[in-house]
Formats: sequence, C-alpha cells, structure tokens
Amino acid sequence: MVGLSSGEKRFIRGGIEQDLRPDGRRRLHYRPISIETGVIPQANGSARVRIGSTDVIVSVKGRGGEELSMELSTALRRCLLGGKSGAGAGIDLSALKVLDGKICWDLYIDGLVVSSDGDLLDALGAAVKTALSNTGIPKVEVTYDASTDDQPEVDISDENFSGLDTSGVPVIITLTKVGRHYIVDATSEEESQMSSAVSVSVNRHGQICGFTKRGGAGLDPSVILDMISVAKHVSEELISVLDSEICAAESRSPSA
Repeated sequence: MVGLSSGEKRFIRGGIEQDLRPDGRRRLHYRPISIETGVIPQANGSARVRIGSTDVIVSVKGRGGEELSMELSTALRRCLLGGKSGAGAGIDLSALKVLDGKICWDLYIDGLVVSSDGDLLDALGAAVKTALSNTGIPKVEVTYDASTDDQPEVDISDENFSGLDTSGVPVIITLTKVGRHYIVDATSEEESQMSSAVSVSVNRHGQICGFTKRGGAGLDPSVILDMISVAKHVSEELISVLDSEICAAESRSPSA
C-alpha cells in the first residue's frame, strides 16, 4: 500500500486532470520499455520485461503430456487461450500436437515479479508474449503402429527446434480511472488513487480477446465502451514497440 500525504494525492489527481503526470507523461503514454530474451538458459523460452521500475521475468518450459494446459493466472489464461473451445486463442494450439489424440506438448509458464511499481498485468502480458516468441519446441520423431496397443516411440531432438507463431498473442492494456480521467501504465502511486481499472487484451488485428475489471466503483456502459476504444488505439503503439524491442533483443541474444 502506497502512503501519500493529502498534498501528494492532490498533486497526482491535479496532474492527471491537466494531462501532465508526475513523471512528465501524458495520460495515454507508457514509461520506457526494455526487453531481454533467453535470460533463463534451461527454459524453452524466457524473457525479462521492464516497464519503468516494474520488472518481471517469464519462462516457458515444454513437457510431453496428454493434455494441453498452461499454468497462468486467470486473466492471462483468458488472453492466451480464448474460450473453452480454444476459439480466440493467442497461439495455435495445434502447434503443440505431436501425435493426434495421443501426445502433445504441455507448456508451463512461470512469472517472477522482480519489482513492482504499477501496471503489473500489462508487464506480465508483454513478458509472456515475448517469452513465447523466444520459445523453441523440440522436433519429435514418432514411431507408432495404430494396429497394436503399444505405446508410441518418441525421439526428441536436442538440436532441432521449431518456433511458435505468436503474431496472434494479444497485449494487455490496463486503463486506470483516477477522478474523471483514465490513464495507461499507472505507477503504484497513481494506482493508489484509482476508483477502478479495466484491463483489455487486444491482438494486432484490433480484436478484443479478454476483459477484466478491478476496483469497487461501477462504470457506466458508455464509459466502458470508450475505454475499450482507447485500449484498441493504444494497443497499436504498444504492439509496435514490443515488436521492435523483441527483434532487437533477439539480435542481441547469444543464440541469435
């Protein structure tokens, strides 16, 4: 919990009202974003994302299994996997299939919060997207005789890997309402003054993939629709920044 004096609270609220936040940003501007990939060599894919002083690390590990599953928080799971049928999923789940109806890859995604100064869900969403783009799935050779009950024989390569198509993985845009206005990439101090916040996941085609709300204050439907429209607009810039940062990070990676 951030402890602020009444003067500091007025300063934050007054700045947001005037579209000039304490760190000099406007209401819909992000703090500097930096990305590193391949930060955990033992993982199939990993990434470190910093948004201002918020710093998170995400790793992706693959393991052979009989079900498709991802251990993620509810909000992140909705963004990646879409509905129960898999419709709207951020990644093509068929890419994890090894032998139809028999064997597939399970992906386990772990997140570590190194430091938190607000906008944590957006940072984790960006780190998941980056880590998945850094993920290599080992090539698998399968020997299987469908006429017998024998288990398939699997040969997993240590040298050949295939990547995941992450072009459909959305970004998460959290709009935090302070007073009459809402802002993106809120710091912890700004979050302490919020009445409510809405997180919208948007893919590069402008499609809404997920929606969550926190905070006790209700929101008029017209305000929610406006926030979704703003999130779609902001997502275009964020996706462009992440694409550029991911490309630069991969070029710096030792395995590149």
